[in-house]
Amino acid sequence: MTKCATTAVIGRPSVGKSTLINTICESKVSITSPTPNTTRNAIRGIYTDSRGQIIFTDTPGYHISEKKFNKHMIDIARESLEECDSVLYIMDATRAPGDEENAVKDLLSTLKVPVICCINKTDILTDKQKEKARAWLEENMSGRTILEISASEDEGVDEVLIELFKTAPEGPMLYGEDARTDQNLEFRISEIIREKAMNSVRAEIPHSIFVELADLEYNKEENKVWIRAFITVERDSQKGILVGKGGANIKKIRVQSFKEIKRIFPSSSLELDLRVRVNSKWKSNDNILLSVFRETQE
Repeated sequence: MTKCATTAVIGRPSVGKSTLINTICESKVSITSPTPNTTRNAIRGIYTDSRGQIIFTDTPGYHISEKKFNKHMIDIARESLEECDSVLYIMDATRAPGDEENAVKDLLSTLKVPVICCINKTDILTDKQKEKARAWLEENMSGRTILEISASEDEGVDEVLIELFKTAPEGPMLYGEDARTDQNLEFRISEIIREKAMNSVRAEIPHSIFVELADLEYNKEENKVWIRAFITVERDSQKGILVGKGGANIKKIRVQSFKEIKRIFPSSSLELDLRVRVNSKWKSNDNILLSVFRETQE
């Protein structure tokens, strides 16, 4: 009998949750960026082998904030824990535990499902940092399995899967053997564009970006795909930076996005139209927030 489990991946911002899921699934399931809180939705990655299937939910970085936009992300992380079979708690030991780590600890302390603690980024950690992280986890996550991994270098990942399958319930697989994610097409495309836009700018601008797919047309007879997307920021000055001198930056974003989107439509002719616009209040607009935190599945 095969096994099938749902696993929520949680941790504070920038601990490497998305990188770990991408590594396990051997596919670009979740976008990544040096900017904290890149992940805004509960994004599912699917891993299948002879033992069965693990369905990972990548959650937004758990942090403390009273802003409406950030509260939405915190709620998504909490909700992902409600019906999971197990939890992967990812810790970045390059930073000392603080209020956010304690908040995650308190959240996980009420769970009855197995929690596996992973000390990530071991490829850059000192022995002292590893020791401190393990001591903190042993004190605050008593009885939980503790592993050391490097998601970016694919080290210790097999051990993570072994632990997850140990506690996974028996049951039929929920997705086909070749599935890597259940994201719908529109969401995948908008996330690709958002990643390229975020990684092209600095400071606070990445958090001011959201991408809306305005048009997606697929002409099967002519085998052509046409996409129009709007990249929204909060201020005119941000728009100027995103567009760049003479349109250089938006051109770079388009070229990088085009290259990755083309992998979704490898045999089709692709046209990608990107435009930048300003909406100073999009983070407080309930209708827009519903769009930003929309359902991602097919």
